[in-house]
Amino acid sequence: MATTVKTAISIQKSLFEQAESLAQELNVSRSELFGLAIETFVKNHQNQILLQEINKAYSDEQDSSDKVRLSKMRKHHRKVVRDKW
Repeated sequence: MATTVKTAISIQKSLFEQAESLAQELNVSRSELFGLAIETFVKNHQNQILLQEINKAYSDEQDSSDKVRLSKMRKHHRKVVRDKW
């Protein structure tokens, strides 16, 4: 069984009333509803971070080592091509 922690939060009254209504509609306790909400928020946040990392990995941006390597390759290519033309 998972360990639970009791906590107190402060939210706007209108949001509390909406949460209370939804908990009744879903037939879950208010605590369970808040736990599900936090769990969903955390997962969404983790997914956003993962998406940012994936986008960064596939972006066309070059890091400094790539720039240095590319510069050296260009210089070498110029030397090779110059002799052939």
